[in-house]
Amino acid sequence: MEKYFYLETFGCQMNVVDSERIVTMLGEIGYQQVATADSADLVLLNTCSVRDKAERKVYGHLGRFKPIKDARPELIIGVGGCVAEQEGEKMLKEVPYLDLVFGTHNVHRLPELVQQAEQGNRRLSVTGFLDQETRLNLFPQRSDLDTVTRFVTIMQGCDNFCTYCIVPHVRGREISRPSAEVIAEVEALVAQGVREVTLLGQNVNSYGDKSSGEIGFPELVRKVAAVEGLLRLRFTTSHPKDLSDELIACFGDLDNLCHQLHLPVQCGSNEILEQMNRGYSREDYLLTVQKLKTACPDIRLSTDIIVGFPGETEENFQQTLDLVAEVGYADAFTFLYSKRTGTPAAEIVDKTGARIKQQRFERLLELQHSTSRNIWESDLGECFQVLVEGASKQGEGQMFGRTTANRIVNFAGAADLIGTMVDVKITQVYRNSNLGELQNS
Repeated sequence: MEKYFYLETFGCQMNVVDSERIVTMLGEIGYQQVATADSADLVLLNTCSVRDKAERKVYGHLGRFKPIKDARPELIIGVGGCVAEQEGEKMLKEVPYLDLVFGTHNVHRLPELVQQAEQGNRRLSVTGFLDQETRLNLFPQRSDLDTVTRFVTIMQGCDNFCTYCIVPHVRGREISRPSAEVIAEVEALVAQGVREVTLLGQNVNSYGDKSSGEIGFPELVRKVAAVEGLLRLRFTTSHPKDLSDELIACFGDLDNLCHQLHLPVQCGSNEILEQMNRGYSREDYLLTVQKLKTACPDIRLSTDIIVGFPGETEENFQQTLDLVAEVGYADAFTFLYSKRTGTPAAEIVDKTGARIKQQRFERLLELQHSTSRNIWESDLGECFQVLVEGASKQGEGQMFGRTTANRIVNFAGAADLIGTMVDVKITQVYRNSNLGELQNS
């Protein structure tokens, strides 16, 4: 008898990798993925709790499935990820039609939980962190997805404890995967047809720092870049305090390391950076940016910025605007501060009104939109190498790929170009993508 599952994934790239793993594991126990919950025997939400009201949003999403459950009581509904880790059995009490809750360290147990639920054993909750040795044996492995680009997890958890961040509390402490295992996975993926790999972790720059006898991240980057057949390499996320000169040098030395980096600054004020426990100053950050642009003059940077951290003054905010203007980010992910219960920042008295915070947020958006537009419009008429990833959502015989700067380009082309590098001239620039024209090789 065929069985079907529906999966929704929220939040970060770590969750994307976990969801890939879920798809593979469920396939091994006879489940096929479907596009809607109406036709599913199993519904799963893989959640993220980084943003404020995340728990409320998850409960809201769960409410959409209640009518389906009422009509088909045999339907299994489960929640995994960060919200599941944080809420645990409380979710079962709040949602009487929920069957499974599994935390961030317990994804590997999902097939077992599903099979128990199939046999009538519902209302199951498995959360809590695993010990280091067990975690090392359970790192996400490659699956046989037919894609040109893939994430490869090299580390999990975080030891930075930024005062606003819930991640260490729901993902656990930092642990690095053995480099030999990482390289072997990349080699296997390339043999499978993958042409671009993104090394993934909460703070990849500190990879190996707490592992006796293990290489550091710059050396890992060089070893992965040397894998034959790997056309492109990226990594994320980079904490500025751990971005070493050795790693910066890789951008100038390695042909297949993409000329793009996500480098979250969060704020341009030293006072606020200290309260955030970021571990670097404004001056440190700007020096790092200068070194990056010296090593790789055409590098394009993106960042994360929080507006309205408790106690932020107009002067603090203006320093953020000044830094954004000075760096010239190609993209920025901007957020209004979200109070996360259990973090130190949640205890700081905040007297700044919501209206002022919203006005500041809109001023930052206006500046960043102008900066991004100028950067991407400078590409008009220029020719870029694009790694072709597949058929474009635009249809009409178009393919899509990305430039080294991680910019999506749609262009007319044939399916046999997938997995190859082609030259494309940019003919139109839009907010989130470009239109291009394939050049004769």
